[in-house]
Amino acid sequence: MSENQNNAPVSEEKEQDINILKKDRLDKLAALRESGKDPYQVTKYDVTGHAADYKAEYEAAEALVKEEAGDDEEKLAAGLEKLNEKIVRIAGRIMSWRDMGKANFIDVRDSSDRIQVYIRSNDIGAYLFKEFKKKWDIGDIIGVEGYVFRTKKGEISIHAQKIELLSKSLLPLPEKWHGLKDTDTRYRQRYLDLVMNPDVKDTFVKRSKIISSIRRYLDGQGFMEVETPMLVSNAGGAAARPFETHYNALDEEVKLRISLELYLKRLIVGGLERVYEIGRVFRNEGVDTRHNPEFTLMELYQAYTDYYGMMDLTENMFRHVAQEVCGTTCVPYGEHMIDLGKPFERLTMIDAVKKYSGVDFSTITTLEEARVAAKEHHVEYEDRHKRGDILNLFFEAFVEEHLIQPTFIMDHPIEISPLTKKKPDAPEYVERFELFITGREMCNAYSELNDPIDQRERFKAQEEALSQGDEEANRTDEDFLRALEIGMPPTGGIGYGIDRLVMLLTNSVSIRDVLLFPTLKSID
Repeated sequence: MSENQNNAPVSEEKEQDINILKKDRLDKLAALRESGKDPYQVTKYDVTGHAADYKAEYEAAEALVKEEAGDDEEKLAAGLEKLNEKIVRIAGRIMSWRDMGKANFIDVRDSSDRIQVYIRSNDIGAYLFKEFKKKWDIGDIIGVEGYVFRTKKGEISIHAQKIELLSKSLLPLPEKWHGLKDTDTRYRQRYLDLVMNPDVKDTFVKRSKIISSIRRYLDGQGFMEVETPMLVSNAGGAAARPFETHYNALDEEVKLRISLELYLKRLIVGGLERVYEIGRVFRNEGVDTRHNPEFTLMELYQAYTDYYGMMDLTENMFRHVAQEVCGTTCVPYGEHMIDLGKPFERLTMIDAVKKYSGVDFSTITTLEEARVAAKEHHVEYEDRHKRGDILNLFFEAFVEEHLIQPTFIMDHPIEISPLTKKKPDAPEYVERFELFITGREMCNAYSELNDPIDQRERFKAQEEALSQGDEEANRTDEDFLRALEIGMPPTGGIGYGIDRLVMLLTNSVSIRDVLLFPTLKSID
């Protein structure tokens, strides 16, 4: 029976086929155990290297032999023969199998790459060869010892001299020609996705490199990495609904943090002048291609600078990470080529709205005028929305989708920025920016509000919004206000969506493609 596993919802007939295949493998496992060769009892296998390294090493050594031999065929033959003297040991999963009687070819994939393995009865012994053919399967994890060579068809392979079964696969892998393509199955069974789709592993390797590169950059700029609480009594610092839970030991209601901001600012008050944290935050909101309720956020705060300092840092860091991880500052995303090498455009929110909607909010000074403009341009608003809220609604409706190349949107209305310092010459706006790339917000930054009296008034306005039905409004945080009263220096702060940066640098359409285990609705 062909081991062909459909990735669509499994029919009763297909389930029966899988059960038959599983029973066959369980029978093979039982036979192995009876003969004293239980693969699950293997505790270790010493590998000497990985497939990709051995293929590259052989190719380089082969080229050197050919160069040294020139036209001397005997010298060439002797040199190639000498390459076979080196014994290597790899371990990985059997991905395909070609049975040619007393000689078999299998493809083995380890963490680096796949490599063909040539297995012959005369080399490993007739008894083991028979066991290999009768009781091993595609999907099994094995160890191979042998030498690297090039086959007559030109493929760099390992000529096995010893093989060992390290773990038995009891379920068949998806049939190789169709692979694992159903996205829901891929996200739910990421382990299988990683086995079948090597490019998926590449995305997560790059994700790890991106985060490491960020850390190196910030550490080089004198920043200190810290950790702050995930369970908090007051979830503030962002406009989002928190998840709530009960802390049994203290008999208190607590929340999962929605941002990192308020604790990091406390550290600035305490004299730590440059701090950052990379960590999970949790927001009880919708799930789509850009949002997951559990995601990775990085926030950093630097004393004695402002939002212009944060712009410079951001531009330089994005450039650094792209160059270090991707080898270029021009990265493809969908149909666009994103240029992180040239200076990022800077636009005020008012100028951006005027540019893309034709509405000039610098001439709209009252709430009534803003409402009239919204009705004329079919922008929906709520009764609680003020002039600044409506300006932001215009921005979302008319501007965001056009911001493909890196663009800093600056100087937001005060109504949507409760933790930000006012612009001295225009107090209805604040010193804030958001960076947009490919129409998506990549980060959000402020000249941080350090006036405790003003901050209390902002919290009061947030409490009023909360009472009017805004579930994303912040509650007053008395301990944070107490910290501000101790005194916080002028500070620039910024929050980065790490997942969105990974999406950009890996050309991934959905946030689920860059999360190993994205949030999904339960099947039950």
